[in-house]
Amino acid sequence: MLDAQMQTQLGQYLAMLRHDIELVPAYDDSAKSGELAELLGEIAALSDKVTIVADGATDADTRRPSFVIRPKHAPRSIVLRFAGIPLGHEFTSLVLALLQVGGHPPKIDDALRDAVLAVDGDYHFETFFALSCQSCPDVVQALNLMSVLNPRIRHTAIDGALFADEVAAKEIMSVPAIWLNGAPFGQGRMGVEEIIAKLDTGHAARQAEQLAQKPPFDVLIVGGGPAGAAAAIYAARKGVATGIVTERFGGQVLDTLGIENFIATSHTEGPRLVAQMESHVRDYAVDIMAGQSAAELTPAATPGTLHQLRLASGATLSAKTIILATGARWRQMGVPGEEAYRNKGVAYCPHCDGPLFRGKRVAVVGGGNSGVEAAIDLAGLTAHVTLIEFEESLRADQVLQNKLHSLPNVTVILGALTKEVLGDGNRVTALAYEQRSDGAMHQIALDGVFVQIGLMPNSEWLNGAIALSPRGEIEVDARGATSAAGIFAGGDATTTPYKQIVIAMGEGAKAALSAFDYLIRLPV
Repeated sequence: MLDAQMQTQLGQYLAMLRHDIELVPAYDDSAKSGELAELLGEIAALSDKVTIVADGATDADTRRPSFVIRPKHAPRSIVLRFAGIPLGHEFTSLVLALLQVGGHPPKIDDALRDAVLAVDGDYHFETFFALSCQSCPDVVQALNLMSVLNPRIRHTAIDGALFADEVAAKEIMSVPAIWLNGAPFGQGRMGVEEIIAKLDTGHAARQAEQLAQKPPFDVLIVGGGPAGAAAAIYAARKGVATGIVTERFGGQVLDTLGIENFIATSHTEGPRLVAQMESHVRDYAVDIMAGQSAAELTPAATPGTLHQLRLASGATLSAKTIILATGARWRQMGVPGEEAYRNKGVAYCPHCDGPLFRGKRVAVVGGGNSGVEAAIDLAGLTAHVTLIEFEESLRADQVLQNKLHSLPNVTVILGALTKEVLGDGNRVTALAYEQRSDGAMHQIALDGVFVQIGLMPNSEWLNGAIALSPRGEIEVDARGATSAAGIFAGGDATTTPYKQIVIAMGEGAKAALSAFDYLIRLPV
Protein backbone atom coordinates (compact mmCIF):
# COMPACT_ATOMS: atom_id res chain seq x y z
CA MET A 1 0.00 0.00 0.00
CA LEU A 2 2.82 2.42 0.89
CA ASP A 3 5.69 3.06 -1.48
CA ALA A 4 9.27 2.99 -0.25
CA GLN A 5 9.45 6.74 0.33
CA MET A 6 6.23 6.80 2.36
CA GLN A 7 7.40 3.84 4.43
CA THR A 8 10.69 5.58 5.19
CA GLN A 9 8.91 8.78 6.23
CA LEU A 10 6.35 6.91 8.33
CA GLY A 11 9.10 4.91 10.02
CA GLN A 12 10.78 8.17 11.03
CA TYR A 13 7.54 9.45 12.52
CA LEU A 14 6.82 6.21 14.39
CA ALA A 15 10.22 6.48 16.03
CA MET A 16 8.68 9.41 17.93
CA LEU A 17 6.12 7.17 19.70
CA ARG A 18 6.50 7.41 23.47
CA HIS A 19 4.52 4.30 24.40
CA ASP A 20 3.05 1.23 22.75
CA ILE A 21 -0.15 1.41 20.71
CA GLU A 22 -2.55 -1.20 19.36
CA LEU A 23 -4.37 -1.37 16.04
CA VAL A 24 -7.66 -3.25 16.32
CA PRO A 25 -9.13 -4.02 12.88
CA ALA A 26 -12.63 -5.14 11.92
CA TYR A 27 -12.72 -6.88 8.54
CA ASP A 28 -15.24 -8.42 6.20
CA ASP A 29 -14.60 -10.45 3.05
CA SER A 30 -14.27 -7.42 0.73
CA ALA A 31 -11.21 -6.45 -1.28
CA LYS A 32 -11.02 -3.23 0.73
CA SER A 33 -10.55 -5.25 3.90
CA GLY A 34 -7.60 -6.94 2.23
CA GLU A 35 -6.14 -3.53 1.41
CA LEU A 36 -6.62 -2.34 4.99
CA ALA A 37 -4.96 -5.49 6.35
CA GLU A 38 -2.00 -4.82 4.07
CA LEU A 39 -1.75 -1.19 5.24
CA LEU A 40 -1.92 -2.06 8.94
CA GLY A 41 0.65 -4.80 8.45
CA GLU A 42 3.05 -2.34 6.85
CA ILE A 43 2.55 0.14 9.71
CA ALA A 44 3.16 -2.50 12.39
CA ALA A 45 6.30 -3.69 10.61
CA LEU A 46 7.83 -0.22 10.90
CA SER A 47 7.83 -0.04 14.71
CA ASP A 48 8.07 -2.47 17.59
CA LYS A 49 5.74 -0.13 19.52
CA VAL A 50 2.82 -0.94 17.17
CA THR A 51 0.87 -4.19 17.61
CA ILE A 52 -2.11 -5.52 15.67
CA VAL A 53 -4.80 -7.10 17.86
CA ALA A 54 -6.27 -9.55 15.37
CA ASP A 55 -9.09 -10.80 17.60
CA GLY A 56 -10.16 -7.47 19.08
CA ALA A 57 -13.15 -6.75 16.81
CA THR A 58 -16.67 -7.28 18.13
CA ASP A 59 -20.14 -7.55 16.63
CA ALA A 60 -20.59 -3.86 17.51
CA ASP A 61 -18.01 -2.99 14.83
CA THR A 62 -20.68 -2.66 12.15
CA ARG A 63 -18.59 -0.58 9.75
CA ARG A 64 -16.11 -2.86 8.02
CA PRO A 65 -13.36 -2.45 7.11
CA SER A 66 -12.40 -0.21 10.01
CA PHE A 67 -9.82 -0.08 12.79
CA VAL A 68 -9.30 1.45 16.21
CA ILE A 69 -6.06 3.07 17.39
CA ARG A 70 -5.63 2.81 21.16
CA PRO A 71 -2.83 2.96 23.74
CA LYS A 72 -1.72 -0.50 24.86
CA HIS A 73 -1.29 0.48 28.51
CA ALA A 74 -4.80 1.95 28.83
CA PRO A 75 -6.91 0.62 25.93
CA ARG A 76 -10.16 2.23 27.08
CA SER A 77 -8.79 5.73 27.63
CA ILE A 78 -9.02 6.70 23.93
CA VAL A 79 -11.61 5.66 21.34
CA LEU A 80 -10.37 6.78 17.94
CA ARG A 81 -11.50 4.88 14.84
CA PHE A 82 -11.08 5.08 11.09
CA ALA A 83 -13.79 3.44 8.97
CA GLY A 84 -12.10 2.92 5.64
CA ILE A 85 -8.53 3.25 4.43
CA PRO A 86 -7.14 6.68 5.37
CA LEU A 87 -4.83 7.39 2.47
CA GLY A 88 -4.97 10.34 0.07
CA HIS A 89 -5.44 13.58 1.97
CA GLU A 90 -6.25 11.61 5.12
CA PHE A 91 -2.86 9.94 5.34
CA THR A 92 -1.61 12.87 7.41
CA SER A 93 -4.61 12.38 9.72
CA LEU A 94 -3.59 8.76 10.18
CA VAL A 95 0.03 9.65 10.97
CA LEU A 96 -0.99 12.30 13.50
CA ALA A 97 -3.46 9.90 15.14
CA LEU A 98 -0.76 7.25 15.53
CA LEU A 99 1.63 9.76 17.08
CA GLN A 100 -0.88 11.38 19.41
CA VAL A 101 -2.35 8.11 20.69
CA GLY A 102 1.25 7.03 21.14
CA GLY A 103 1.95 9.89 23.51
CA HIS A 104 3.60 12.42 21.20
CA PRO A 105 2.35 15.83 22.41
CA PRO A 106 -0.07 17.50 19.97
CA LYS A 107 0.45 21.07 18.80
CA ILE A 108 -2.24 23.05 20.63
CA ASP A 109 -2.00 26.15 22.78
CA ASP A 110 -2.61 25.83 26.50
CA ALA A 111 -5.86 27.80 26.53
CA LEU A 112 -7.43 25.64 23.85
CA ARG A 113 -6.17 22.45 25.51
CA ASP A 114 -7.82 23.54 28.75
CA ALA A 115 -11.06 24.23 26.87
CA VAL A 116 -11.04 20.69 25.42
CA LEU A 117 -10.35 19.16 28.82
CA ALA A 118 -13.19 21.20 30.31
CA VAL A 119 -15.81 19.79 27.92
CA ASP A 120 -18.36 18.09 30.14
CA GLY A 121 -20.47 15.25 28.78
CA ASP A 122 -20.13 12.15 26.65
CA TYR A 123 -19.76 12.85 22.95
CA HIS A 124 -19.42 10.47 20.02
CA PHE A 125 -18.50 12.34 16.84
CA GLU A 126 -18.64 10.86 13.35
CA THR A 127 -16.99 12.64 10.43
CA PHE A 128 -17.84 11.64 6.86
CA PHE A 129 -14.97 12.50 4.55
CA ALA A 130 -13.76 12.00 0.99
CA LEU A 131 -10.16 11.03 0.26
CA SER A 132 -9.98 13.82 -2.36
CA CYS A 133 -11.33 16.48 0.04
CA GLN A 134 -8.81 19.03 1.29
CA SER A 135 -11.14 20.47 3.92
CA CYS A 136 -11.84 17.11 5.55
CA PRO A 137 -8.44 16.53 7.23
CA ASP A 138 -8.87 19.69 9.33
CA VAL A 139 -12.06 18.30 10.86
CA VAL A 140 -10.77 14.74 11.22
CA GLN A 141 -7.55 15.91 12.86
CA ALA A 142 -9.34 18.33 15.18
CA LEU A 143 -11.76 15.68 16.47
CA ASN A 144 -9.02 13.04 16.72
CA LEU A 145 -6.97 15.44 18.83
CA MET A 146 -9.96 16.19 21.05
CA SER A 147 -10.59 12.47 21.57
CA VAL A 148 -6.94 11.97 22.54
CA LEU A 149 -7.07 14.79 25.09
CA ASN A 150 -10.50 14.09 26.58
CA PRO A 151 -11.55 10.46 27.20
CA ARG A 152 -15.23 11.44 27.15
CA ILE A 153 -14.94 12.42 23.48
CA ARG A 154 -14.94 9.61 20.90
CA HIS A 155 -14.43 10.01 17.19
CA THR A 156 -14.94 7.87 14.09
CA ALA A 157 -13.71 9.13 10.72
CA ILE A 158 -15.69 7.52 7.87
CA ASP A 159 -14.82 7.34 4.18
CA GLY A 160 -18.12 8.35 2.58
CA ALA A 161 -17.30 6.67 -0.75
CA LEU A 162 -16.70 3.32 0.98
CA PHE A 163 -19.89 3.52 3.03
CA ALA A 164 -22.12 4.95 0.32
CA ASP A 165 -25.30 3.32 1.63
CA GLU A 166 -24.93 5.06 4.98
CA VAL A 167 -24.16 8.36 3.26
CA ALA A 168 -27.32 8.00 1.16
CA ALA A 169 -29.44 7.05 4.17
CA LYS A 170 -28.22 10.11 6.07
CA GLU A 171 -28.70 12.23 2.92
CA ILE A 172 -25.13 13.54 3.11
CA MET A 173 -24.32 15.44 -0.08
CA SER A 174 -21.31 17.47 1.01
CA VAL A 175 -18.20 16.71 3.04
CA PRO A 176 -16.90 17.07 5.63
CA ALA A 177 -20.17 16.25 7.37
CA ILE A 178 -20.05 15.97 11.17
CA TRP A 179 -22.54 14.02 13.25
CA LEU A 180 -22.70 14.06 17.04
CA ASN A 181 -24.45 11.34 19.04
CA GLY A 182 -26.40 10.26 15.99
CA ALA A 183 -27.56 13.70 14.80
CA PRO A 184 -26.11 16.30 12.39
CA PHE A 185 -23.69 18.66 14.14
CA GLY A 186 -21.86 20.66 11.48
CA GLN A 187 -20.89 20.95 7.83
CA GLY A 188 -17.67 22.12 6.22
CA ARG A 189 -14.23 22.92 7.53
CA MET A 190 -14.04 23.29 11.32
CA GLY A 191 -11.14 23.39 13.72
CA VAL A 192 -10.92 22.70 17.44
CA GLU A 193 -11.82 26.32 18.18
CA GLU A 194 -15.08 26.19 16.21
CA ILE A 195 -16.07 22.79 17.59
CA ILE A 196 -15.48 23.89 21.17
CA ALA A 197 -17.50 27.06 20.56
CA LYS A 198 -20.47 24.94 19.46
CA LEU A 199 -20.17 22.56 22.41
CA ASP A 200 -19.51 25.21 25.05
CA THR A 201 -21.65 28.31 24.54
CA GLY A 202 -19.72 30.21 27.19
CA HIS A 203 -16.35 29.64 25.51
CA ALA A 204 -16.72 32.52 23.03
CA ALA A 205 -17.59 35.00 25.77
CA ARG A 206 -14.61 33.97 27.90
CA GLN A 207 -12.32 34.20 24.89
CA ALA A 208 -13.68 37.63 23.96
CA GLU A 209 -12.95 38.85 27.47
CA GLN A 210 -9.34 37.67 27.18
CA LEU A 211 -8.91 39.27 23.75
CA ALA A 212 -10.28 42.60 24.94
CA GLN A 213 -7.50 42.80 27.55
CA LYS A 214 -4.70 42.72 24.96
CA PRO A 215 -2.61 45.90 24.74
CA PRO A 216 -2.60 47.87 21.47
CA PHE A 217 -0.67 46.37 18.57
CA ASP A 218 1.77 48.27 16.39
CA VAL A 219 0.52 46.26 13.40
CA LEU A 220 -2.73 44.29 13.45
CA ILE A 221 -3.42 42.08 10.43
CA VAL A 222 -6.91 40.91 9.52
CA GLY A 223 -6.80 37.67 7.53
CA GLY A 224 -4.55 34.60 7.52
CA GLY A 225 -4.17 33.84 3.83
CA PRO A 226 -1.01 34.39 1.75
CA ALA A 227 -1.23 38.19 2.04
CA GLY A 228 -1.83 38.10 5.78
CA ALA A 229 0.95 35.57 6.41
CA ALA A 230 3.46 37.59 4.40
CA ALA A 231 2.41 40.79 6.17
CA ALA A 232 2.84 39.15 9.57
CA ILE A 233 6.34 37.90 8.77
CA TYR A 234 7.52 41.21 7.35
CA ALA A 235 6.04 43.22 10.22
CA ALA A 236 7.39 40.92 12.95
CA ARG A 237 10.86 41.03 11.44
CA LYS A 238 10.85 44.77 12.03
CA GLY A 239 10.54 44.12 15.76
CA VAL A 240 7.12 45.73 16.19
CA ALA A 241 4.21 44.26 18.17
CA THR A 242 2.32 42.24 15.56
CA GLY A 243 -1.01 40.43 15.78
CA ILE A 244 -3.07 38.53 13.25
CA VAL A 245 -6.82 37.88 13.42
CA THR A 246 -8.16 35.12 11.19
CA GLU A 247 -11.14 32.82 10.92
CA ARG A 248 -8.91 30.07 9.55
CA PHE A 249 -5.27 30.18 8.61
CA GLY A 250 -4.74 29.79 4.86
CA GLY A 251 -7.98 31.13 3.45
CA GLN A 252 -8.84 30.01 -0.09
CA VAL A 253 -5.44 28.32 -0.50
CA LEU A 254 -6.71 25.53 1.75
CA ASP A 255 -9.24 24.66 -0.96
CA THR A 256 -6.69 24.63 -3.79
CA LEU A 257 -5.74 21.16 -4.96
CA GLY A 258 -2.67 21.59 -7.15
CA ILE A 259 -0.39 24.65 -7.29
CA GLU A 260 2.08 24.62 -10.18
CA ASN A 261 2.77 28.33 -10.71
CA PHE A 262 4.35 29.18 -7.36
CA ILE A 263 7.85 30.34 -8.19
CA ALA A 264 10.69 27.92 -7.29
CA THR A 265 8.19 25.17 -6.41
CA SER A 266 7.17 23.12 -9.43
CA HIS A 267 4.24 21.53 -7.62
CA THR A 268 2.62 21.71 -4.21
CA GLU A 269 -0.84 21.46 -2.72
CA GLY A 270 -2.82 24.11 -0.87
CA PRO A 271 -2.88 22.53 2.60
CA ARG A 272 0.85 21.81 2.43
CA LEU A 273 1.63 25.42 1.47
CA VAL A 274 -0.65 26.71 4.25
CA ALA A 275 1.11 24.52 6.82
CA GLN A 276 4.44 25.95 5.68
CA MET A 277 3.09 29.52 5.83
CA GLU A 278 1.72 29.07 9.35
CA SER A 279 4.94 27.42 10.54
CA HIS A 280 6.94 30.33 9.13
CA VAL A 281 4.70 32.90 10.85
CA ARG A 282 5.06 31.04 14.15
CA ASP A 283 8.84 31.38 13.87
CA TYR A 284 8.31 35.02 14.87
CA ALA A 285 6.66 36.78 17.80
CA VAL A 286 3.25 37.06 16.16
CA ASP A 287 0.10 36.90 18.29
CA ILE A 288 -2.15 34.59 16.23
CA MET A 289 -5.83 34.94 17.15
CA ALA A 290 -7.50 32.14 15.17
CA GLY A 291 -11.20 31.39 14.95
CA GLN A 292 -12.04 35.10 15.00
CA SER A 293 -13.91 37.13 12.41
CA ALA A 294 -13.89 40.90 12.10
CA ALA A 295 -17.19 42.76 12.38
CA GLU A 296 -16.44 46.50 12.33
CA LEU A 297 -13.50 48.82 11.70
CA THR A 298 -13.29 52.30 13.20
CA PRO A 299 -10.32 54.22 11.77
CA ALA A 300 -8.37 56.51 14.08
CA ALA A 301 -9.74 60.06 14.29
CA THR A 302 -6.28 61.57 13.89
CA PRO A 303 -2.83 60.17 12.93
CA GLY A 304 -1.10 58.73 15.95
CA THR A 305 -4.29 57.68 17.73
CA LEU A 306 -5.54 54.11 17.69
CA HIS A 307 -7.69 52.28 15.18
CA GLN A 308 -10.40 50.05 16.67
CA LEU A 309 -11.30 46.59 15.34
CA ARG A 310 -14.45 44.99 16.76
CA LEU A 311 -14.70 41.22 16.41
CA ALA A 312 -17.84 39.15 15.95
CA SER A 313 -17.21 37.69 19.41
CA GLY A 314 -17.71 41.16 20.93
CA ALA A 315 -14.06 41.86 21.74
CA THR A 316 -12.40 45.05 20.49
CA LEU A 317 -8.72 45.23 19.56
CA SER A 318 -6.75 48.42 19.01
CA ALA A 319 -3.71 49.12 16.86
CA LYS A 320 -1.53 51.92 15.54
CA THR A 321 -1.77 50.44 12.03
CA ILE A 322 -4.02 47.83 10.48
CA ILE A 323 -3.44 45.65 7.42
CA LEU A 324 -6.56 44.24 5.75
CA ALA A 325 -5.92 40.89 4.06
CA THR A 326 -9.42 39.43 4.22
CA GLY A 327 -9.24 37.61 0.88
CA ALA A 328 -12.23 36.38 -1.08
CA ARG A 329 -14.80 33.59 -1.11
CA TRP A 330 -16.74 31.64 -3.71
CA ARG A 331 -19.20 33.83 -5.58
CA GLN A 332 -22.78 32.62 -5.41
CA MET A 333 -25.28 32.63 -8.29
CA GLY A 334 -27.95 34.42 -6.28
CA VAL A 335 -30.83 32.45 -7.79
CA PRO A 336 -33.84 30.85 -6.09
CA GLY A 337 -33.04 27.46 -4.61
CA GLU A 338 -29.27 27.97 -4.33
CA GLU A 339 -29.22 28.62 -0.60
CA ALA A 340 -32.05 26.20 0.15
CA TYR A 341 -30.14 23.32 -1.45
CA ARG A 342 -26.65 24.28 -0.31
CA ASN A 343 -24.98 21.02 0.80
CA LYS A 344 -28.04 19.20 -0.54
CA GLY A 345 -26.78 19.11 -4.10
CA VAL A 346 -25.44 22.64 -4.51
CA ALA A 347 -21.67 22.56 -3.98
CA TYR A 348 -18.68 24.81 -4.52
CA CYS A 349 -15.75 22.38 -4.18
CA PRO A 350 -15.62 19.64 -6.84
CA HIS A 351 -12.58 18.01 -5.21
CA CYS A 352 -14.39 17.73 -1.87
CA ASP A 353 -17.88 16.74 -2.93
CA GLY A 354 -17.35 15.20 -6.37
CA PRO A 355 -16.96 11.61 -5.05
CA LEU A 356 -20.43 11.82 -3.48
CA PHE A 357 -21.93 12.19 -6.97
CA ARG A 358 -20.26 9.16 -8.50
CA GLY A 359 -22.42 7.75 -11.29
CA LYS A 360 -24.88 10.67 -11.14
CA ARG A 361 -25.68 13.61 -13.41
CA VAL A 362 -24.34 17.04 -12.45
CA ALA A 363 -23.96 20.56 -13.82
CA VAL A 364 -21.07 22.98 -13.54
CA VAL A 365 -21.94 26.68 -13.74
CA GLY A 366 -19.02 28.74 -15.04
CA GLY A 367 -16.78 28.56 -18.10
CA GLY A 368 -13.54 29.99 -16.76
CA ASN A 369 -10.51 27.92 -15.79
CA SER A 370 -12.03 26.78 -12.50
CA GLY A 371 -15.31 25.77 -14.13
CA VAL A 372 -13.72 23.83 -16.96
CA GLU A 373 -11.25 22.14 -14.62
CA ALA A 374 -14.18 21.14 -12.39
CA ALA A 375 -16.09 19.70 -15.36
CA ILE A 376 -13.03 17.70 -16.45
CA ASP A 377 -12.53 16.29 -12.95
CA LEU A 378 -16.21 15.47 -12.47
CA ALA A 379 -16.42 13.76 -15.86
CA GLY A 380 -14.17 11.04 -14.48
CA LEU A 381 -16.56 10.37 -11.59
CA THR A 382 -20.09 11.12 -12.74
CA ALA A 383 -22.38 9.72 -15.42
CA HIS A 384 -22.70 13.07 -17.19
CA VAL A 385 -21.61 16.70 -16.77
CA THR A 386 -23.38 19.71 -18.25
CA LEU A 387 -21.27 22.87 -18.26
CA ILE A 388 -23.29 26.10 -18.39
CA GLU A 389 -21.63 29.38 -19.40
CA PHE A 390 -23.27 32.81 -19.51
CA GLU A 391 -21.10 34.13 -22.36
CA GLU A 392 -21.13 32.90 -25.95
CA SER A 393 -17.71 31.29 -25.56
CA LEU A 394 -15.69 29.63 -22.82
CA ARG A 395 -13.13 31.77 -21.02
CA ALA A 396 -10.81 28.96 -19.95
CA ASP A 397 -7.32 28.38 -21.35
CA GLN A 398 -7.41 26.67 -24.73
CA VAL A 399 -5.58 23.58 -23.47
CA LEU A 400 -8.37 23.05 -20.93
CA GLN A 401 -11.06 23.61 -23.54
CA ASN A 402 -9.46 21.02 -25.81
CA LYS A 403 -9.47 18.47 -22.99
CA LEU A 404 -13.09 19.28 -22.12
CA HIS A 405 -14.35 18.83 -25.68
CA SER A 406 -12.61 15.46 -25.93
CA LEU A 407 -14.74 13.98 -23.13
CA PRO A 408 -17.75 11.95 -24.30
CA ASN A 409 -19.91 12.53 -21.21
CA VAL A 410 -19.74 16.34 -21.18
CA THR A 411 -22.24 18.76 -22.75
CA VAL A 412 -21.42 22.47 -23.03
CA ILE A 413 -24.25 25.03 -23.15
CA LEU A 414 -23.18 28.58 -24.03
CA GLY A 415 -25.13 31.82 -23.73
CA ALA A 416 -27.19 30.43 -20.85
CA LEU A 417 -28.43 32.34 -17.79
CA THR A 418 -29.03 30.14 -14.74
CA LYS A 419 -32.45 31.00 -13.29
CA GLU A 420 -33.25 28.52 -10.52
CA VAL A 421 -32.11 25.42 -8.66
CA LEU A 422 -35.01 23.00 -8.30
CA GLY A 423 -35.46 20.20 -5.77
CA ASP A 424 -37.89 17.99 -3.91
CA GLY A 425 -37.33 19.64 -0.54
CA ASN A 426 -34.48 17.32 0.41
CA ARG A 427 -32.12 17.42 -2.56
CA VAL A 428 -31.51 18.95 -5.98
CA THR A 429 -33.48 17.47 -8.87
CA ALA A 430 -33.02 19.96 -11.72
CA LEU A 431 -31.55 23.24 -12.91
CA ALA A 432 -33.51 25.84 -14.88
CA TYR A 433 -31.79 28.20 -17.32
CA GLU A 434 -32.71 30.75 -19.97
CA GLN A 435 -31.17 30.63 -23.44
CA ARG A 436 -30.13 34.23 -23.90
CA SER A 437 -30.36 34.17 -27.70
CA ASP A 438 -34.12 33.59 -27.79
CA GLY A 439 -35.30 33.77 -24.18
CA ALA A 440 -36.42 30.14 -24.17
CA MET A 441 -36.55 28.44 -20.78
CA HIS A 442 -35.07 24.97 -20.24
CA GLN A 443 -34.68 22.47 -17.41
CA ILE A 444 -31.96 19.86 -16.91
CA ALA A 445 -32.71 16.90 -14.67
CA LEU A 446 -29.69 16.28 -12.44
CA ASP A 447 -28.47 15.47 -8.94
CA GLY A 448 -25.92 18.19 -8.26
CA VAL A 449 -24.84 21.71 -9.21
CA PHE A 450 -21.23 22.84 -8.82
CA VAL A 451 -20.91 26.64 -8.82
CA GLN A 452 -17.64 27.95 -10.26
CA ILE A 453 -18.22 31.60 -11.17
CA GLY A 454 -15.27 33.22 -9.47
CA LEU A 455 -14.64 34.95 -6.17
CA MET A 456 -15.97 37.97 -4.31
CA PRO A 457 -14.03 40.01 -1.74
CA ASN A 458 -14.70 39.63 1.98
CA SER A 459 -15.27 43.32 2.50
CA GLU A 460 -18.95 43.93 3.31
CA TRP A 461 -18.10 44.70 6.93
CA LEU A 462 -15.90 47.60 5.77
CA ASN A 463 -18.70 49.62 4.18
CA GLY A 464 -18.47 53.20 5.42
CA ALA A 465 -15.07 52.74 7.04
CA ILE A 466 -12.81 52.92 3.97
CA ALA A 467 -13.28 53.38 0.22
CA LEU A 468 -14.44 50.33 -1.73
CA SER A 469 -14.71 49.90 -5.49
CA PRO A 470 -18.08 49.22 -7.18
CA ARG A 471 -17.11 45.52 -7.06
CA GLY A 472 -16.59 45.74 -3.30
CA GLU A 473 -12.78 45.59 -3.49
CA ILE A 474 -10.67 47.64 -1.07
CA GLU A 475 -9.17 50.56 -2.97
CA VAL A 476 -5.39 50.72 -2.52
CA ASP A 477 -2.61 52.80 -4.01
CA ALA A 478 0.82 51.61 -5.17
CA ARG A 479 2.00 51.34 -1.56
CA GLY A 480 -1.01 49.35 -0.35
CA ALA A 481 -2.50 52.35 1.46
CA THR A 482 -6.28 52.65 1.76
CA SER A 483 -8.35 55.82 2.00
CA ALA A 484 -7.78 55.91 5.80
CA ALA A 485 -4.38 56.97 7.12
CA GLY A 486 -2.57 54.10 8.85
CA ILE A 487 -4.77 51.40 7.31
CA PHE A 488 -3.27 49.27 4.54
CA ALA A 489 -4.46 46.28 2.53
CA GLY A 490 -3.20 43.50 0.28
CA GLY A 491 -4.34 40.36 -1.50
CA ASP A 492 -7.52 39.23 -3.23
CA ALA A 493 -9.76 41.66 -1.34
CA THR A 494 -8.12 44.69 -2.95
CA THR A 495 -8.24 46.43 -6.33
CA THR A 496 -4.82 44.99 -7.20
CA PRO A 497 -5.34 43.02 -10.44
CA TYR A 498 -4.61 39.32 -10.98
CA LYS A 499 -5.69 37.27 -8.00
CA GLN A 500 -2.75 34.90 -7.57
CA ILE A 501 -1.02 33.47 -4.49
CA VAL A 502 2.37 34.90 -5.41
CA ILE A 503 0.87 38.35 -6.01
CA ALA A 504 -1.04 38.26 -2.72
CA MET A 505 2.17 37.43 -0.84
CA GLY A 506 3.98 40.32 -2.48
CA GLU A 507 1.16 42.73 -1.75
CA GLY A 508 1.02 41.58 1.87
CA ALA A 509 4.75 42.16 2.27
CA LYS A 510 4.39 45.59 0.65
CA ALA A 511 1.56 46.53 3.00
CA ALA A 512 3.68 45.54 6.02
CA LEU A 513 6.63 47.61 4.84
CA SER A 514 4.32 50.56 4.23
CA ALA A 515 2.81 50.14 7.69
CA PHE A 516 6.28 50.15 9.26
CA ASP A 517 7.23 53.26 7.28
CA TYR A 518 4.06 54.91 8.58
CA LEU A 519 4.88 53.90 12.17
CA ILE A 520 8.38 55.35 12.20
CA ARG A 521 7.06 58.68 10.91
CA LEU A 522 4.46 59.06 13.65
CA PRO A 523 5.20 61.78 16.21
CA VAL A 524 6.50 60.47 19.51
